[in-house]
Amino acid sequence: MTDALTDTLPIVRLKPKANARAVRHGFPWVYENELVTDRRTKNIAPGTLAVLEDSERRPMGLVAVNPNSKIICRMLDRNPEATLDAAWFAARITKALELRERLYDAPFYRLVHAETDGLPGVIIDRFGDTCVVQPNAAWADRLMPQLTEALAQVPGVANVLKSGSGRARSLEGLDDESGAVLGKAPDGPVAVQMNGATYMADLTGGQKTGLFFDQRPNHAFTAGLSKGARVLDVFSHVGGFSLAALAGGAESAVAVDGSAPALALAEEGARRAGFEDRFTTRKGDAFDQLQALAEEGAKFDVVVCDPPAFAPSKPALEKGLRAYERVARMAAPLVAEGGYLVLCSCSHAAELSLFRNSSARGIGRGGRRGQLIHTGFAGPDHPLMPQLAESGYLKALFFRL
Repeated sequence: MTDALTDTLPIVRLKPKANARAVRHGFPWVYENELVTDRRTKNIAPGTLAVLEDSERRPMGLVAVNPNSKIICRMLDRNPEATLDAAWFAARITKALELRERLYDAPFYRLVHAETDGLPGVIIDRFGDTCVVQPNAAWADRLMPQLTEALAQVPGVANVLKSGSGRARSLEGLDDESGAVLGKAPDGPVAVQMNGATYMADLTGGQKTGLFFDQRPNHAFTAGLSKGARVLDVFSHVGGFSLAALAGGAESAVAVDGSAPALALAEEGARRAGFEDRFTTRKGDAFDQLQALAEEGAKFDVVVCDPPAFAPSKPALEKGLRAYERVARMAAPLVAEGGYLVLCSCSHAAELSLFRNSSARGIGRGGRRGQLIHTGFAGPDHPLMPQLAESGYLKALFFRL
């Protein structure tokens, strides 16, 4: 480490009892209770770059600091002398792009999956010539100009949109401002082809970045179960599972969601793919709709429930697990004998065994017995970081009842 670097960047230091070995072996975060937090450290502006040292004052790398977050440091580069310019971002994005271009024929995918792709807290979804960026950490928010310049170089998109929505940004103390930072936003929803279906993605007014690419392989597995089937898709958003099922030969599909705009996009996707005569929607609270369908005596060969994160954090875990159990209990009676129930969770706090147990209890309380035939996860454009359990958030359980 040069004297110039010491003059330029602040230094933050691990406590003697902090697990420096975990950080050296790839764990990307330092928590508040692991760092020496004197007055100087507490006064560092959120998103500031700093050199992280162990308790013996040995440099460990370049980190981003946010004293207002429980994750006080995020490891950016093992080289403490790295310069985070557009070239640095372009190098990281190039590696990410190489993987996605090997996986997919068309440029519609998650391009950057945060820590796993070396850009902590940064989500980038690509929709052809447009990238939607969620800079969910203060450092990335401050360096959006360099990140945008890199995206103009690699992969060379014309439009970059910033999405400021989401719980993660509020935890970092960031604003919720969104808008185009390069080029312009599309005039309307973008059509995305996946698994033989057409999805309409609202890149400016929809949830997150406009479409959930992570469920792509689970949509495909559901489509394989759906030939000739009556399908119910609860918490459907823009028709993720129901449209894939129709592409797989489903006899009919019903999409349930509380958002009228999302259902309108699902209907447009069905129309564009020629499925509109087999597709219907029901707007309303998912639990109310499940109750209403039960009272109507409705039965389906495939029922899918893909709710929002009921357990977004550890404090919310018990309440979230009860909600997942309730979903399973209410959905199971709607499944015809020998049919399939698909239950999903995007809550990283509800790890797989806990979610599986809650789902099984709910099925039992719904008066049914289930065989677990498949467990699905996010697609390979959402790679896992082995050291970071939070990166493996999505689970999909496929039961035959």
